Formats: sequence, structure tokens, C-alpha cells
Amino acid sequence: MKKIYFIFWCFFLSHFIISCNSNNQKEQNRPNIIYILADDLGYGELGVYGQKHIETPNIDQLANSGMMFMNHYSGAPVCAPARSVLLTGMHSGNTHIRANGEWSERGNVWSFKAMFDDPNLEGQRPLLDSINTVAQVLNNAGYKTGMVGKWGLGAPNTNSIPNKKGFDFFYGYNCQRQAHTFYPTHLWKNESRHILDNYIVTKQEGLGDLDPNDPISYNKYNQKDYAPTLMHKESIDFITRNKNSPFFLYYASPIPHLPLQAPKKWVNYYEKKFGEEKPYTGKSYYPNKTPKATYAAMISYLDEQVGDLVSKLKEIGQYENTLIIFTSDNGPTWVDHVDYNFFNSTGKFINSRRTMKGSVSEGGIRVPMIASWPNKIKPNSKSDHISAFYDFFETACDVAGIKNSEKTDGISFYKEMIGEDQKKHDFLYWEYPASGGLQAIRMGKWKGIKRNLFKGPSKLELYDLSVDEKELYDLSFEYPEIISELEKKLQKAHSTPFLKEFIIPSLEL
Repeated sequence: MKKIYFIFWCFFLSHFIISCNSNNQKEQNRPNIIYILADDLGYGELGVYGQKHIETPNIDQLANSGMMFMNHYSGAPVCAPARSVLLTGMHSGNTHIRANGEWSERGNVWSFKAMFDDPNLEGQRPLLDSINTVAQVLNNAGYKTGMVGKWGLGAPNTNSIPNKKGFDFFYGYNCQRQAHTFYPTHLWKNESRHILDNYIVTKQEGLGDLDPNDPISYNKYNQKDYAPTLMHKESIDFITRNKNSPFFLYYASPIPHLPLQAPKKWVNYYEKKFGEEKPYTGKSYYPNKTPKATYAAMISYLDEQVGDLVSKLKEIGQYENTLIIFTSDNGPTWVDHVDYNFFNSTGKFINSRRTMKGSVSEGGIRVPMIASWPNKIKPNSKSDHISAFYDFFETACDVAGIKNSEKTDGISFYKEMIGEDQKKHDFLYWEYPASGGLQAIRMGKWKGIKRNLFKGPSKLELYDLSVDEKELYDLSFEYPEIISELEKKLQKAHSTPFLKEFIIPSLEL
């Protein structure tokens, strides 16, 4: 009897061990997800999207190994709301944060020194406690979750910091105003400040009496601890630590958002390539001796970091098991010390203050997007599927094999990536309570825009993007039936913002 009992337990134990190993193997084989979000990178600022001056070989190779999305849109035309749309899966007619309101009633929130002395002045308005992010859903399903870069969705003294919104690990800028220098006094590591070997340089100082043609005049704008390098190192460490677990890394780079600050080796490279330049000596962000060379250097440095990530994945044997998405939070900046005409930053769209960052024109919200996943996504493929930031939540759940119970406005583009029949949006929607008040909709080839909504109800402009991607010819008088249909969808998409700061009164009539 004892022998039979012993044999039974041996049999049971062996099956238990096999089952555990099988489950562990299955857990380890769940795909990793890396989402790389550039900051203010234009549709035309990558080689594979037509850039002629800036070299991006690693990002181009990412595209060559995967799929380029030609009709992908940000969730909003500026930083914070775009991130809110991305992480909540709700478009800007429903998401909580709809503009870049800087919560200035707290005090002197624009002073680097005041924020250093009082961390309560850092950060932007928070997401509500009831709002769950894609990171929370992935984390609850067993994913290790990490974020490096710029947060912008809740100050340090709120419940809306990365570590309380689904991320096991965070290193970077809590506050997007702090990211107006790449040599900050500190970054955040989880819930503590990491003090750096830099000193405060205000944006108001300028060059004064210093010679703008002397490189030494710019020394104080290039200090010791370069934030993008520190954050990149933490991203590599996060991947290495979690190589035996499924992980989600949200890599929210501050590049190429201003200021113009880049590693010297890349600046030197482009100074030789571009030749002599007129220095920028203004007080918007920081002065720079060679602004074109430095802007290009920033993007090439980000490209180098993408190459590092891919190399690390290959080194730890996780490259084939990782979906990498690369995109930008909105269109390129229009400020005068970035020569957007020289770089043709919006690519096939229009380079102008009215049609770039801060606008709902194509140059403000259509962004490059690349998805790479070996053996899953066909190499050198292009997609015309119309998609937006709020689709990522559902896509990530599909990739991870998670049944999502959170309400979103998105549609997973997983099937598009793997070459199967893809469900399409009826329409995409944007609203923006700044720049005079804006509203936009895309339905198939049709794009509708309303402007100056703070002045009252506005006429809907209509563009046929199949023949007019520059949005030059308003066809609203020729297609009243399309206007009528779009108006109904605009009304359906909008919900009254929870925060009064984001209300556009004419949309509440």
C-alpha cells in the first residue's frame, strides 16, 4: 500500500512540476511591448518618411523590418492630452486631460528654482483615481511595466503619477515644464527625486554681452548630466532586469522637443555636414550657435537610442518576441529657431504656424508610426489603415492576449499588423480647447475642421484627403450631405469635460 501511495505522489508531483514549467514557459513567451514616443517629431522628419537632411538609419531599419502606418494620428496636437489619449484609450472628446493647462493657481509653476524648492509646484493636472491606464491593465495581467521619459499627467503630490497608474518602474520628468531643459536639476526615480550634477539656467538669461559666434558663450547650456542619456540607460536596465518576464516599456522621449541641446558628437557631425549657420540668440528656450545642426543631432541621437534598444533585445534573446512601436506625440514645432522649411518637417503637408503643432491640420496631428515584430509583421510593408493613439490600448491587450474590460474609444490594429482582415473606424475625432478652440473629424477620405470655437459656433470646413492632403480646398459648399453627416458625428463624439478649464462653451450649446 505504501508503495502504491508513493507511486501516486510521484506521478502527481511530476505532473505538477511539468504543469508549472509549462505555465512558466507560457508566461515567458507572452510578447513584450515597447512603445517609443518621440516628442514633436514631424511626419517628414524620418528617412523612411522622406527626410533628406537628418539621418535615421536605425528607425529606418525598424520600418524595413516591419510596417509603416501612413494614416496614423496622434490623440491631440500637444503633449499632455496626446498622452492622456494614448494611456486611457479615450479620444479627446472623452479623455480627462484635453489641453496643456499648467495648473498655475498653485504658484510660480514656470520657475525652475521654485519647482526645485517645492516639488508641489511640479507637474500637470492629474487623471482621476477612477481612470485606469493601459499600463494598469497589462500590469494586472502579469506584465512588468516600466516608463522612462516625460509623464505630464499628474504632479508628484497626486495619485496620478506613473507608479500609481500602472508602472512598476519610472525614471524621468514628472513635469513637462521641467523638460524645457535637458540638463535639469533632477529627475524622478519612482517616487523620489534623483538630484543631478547640473545647475539652474533660466530661459530668460540669454547670451547678454557674450559673443554669439564663440562656442564658449554657450557652455552653460551644455552641462554634465544629459537627461535623455540617463533615461535611456534606465530603459536598457529595465529590459535587462525583466528579460525572463513579459514586459511593457513606455519610452516617452523628450526628443526633439526644444530646447536645442544634443550630444556634442552628433552636433559636430551635423556642423560639418551643414556648414556655417546663423546663431539663434533669442530667449525662447535657449540660445544655440548652430540650431539646424543641433536639431538634427537630437533626432539622430534618438535614432541611436532606438538602435541600442534593438541590440539589447537581440542580446537577451527577446527581439523576436517583442513588438516595437515608434511614433510621435504630435506634429513638429513651428518656432523660428527650428528651420522647419529647411527640414520640411511636416513632409507632404504644410509647414506653417497654423498647420503644425497646436493645430488639428494634418501637419499637427498626423504622425509617423512604425510597428516591428519579427515573424509576425511582414517586413517592408505599408498600411493605409486609419488609426489613432486611442487604438493602442486595445491593440496592446490583443497582443498580450488580455480581455479588456475597460471602456475605450479604440479599435485594435493587431490584425492589420499581422495581415488579417482589419476592422475600421467609422470616424476619428479631435477637440482642442486652445488655439482659439478647435474640432476635427476624419471619416474615410473626408476631413472636417472647425476653428475659433471660443468665439461661438463655427462653420465646418471640408477636405478630400484622397486628393488634397494639404487641406487647401474647402469643399463644404459642394457636399452638404457629407457636412450634415459629419456634424451629427461631431455632436455624438463630444462629452462635457470634467475640468472646467477644458470646456469650449460653443460645444455645450
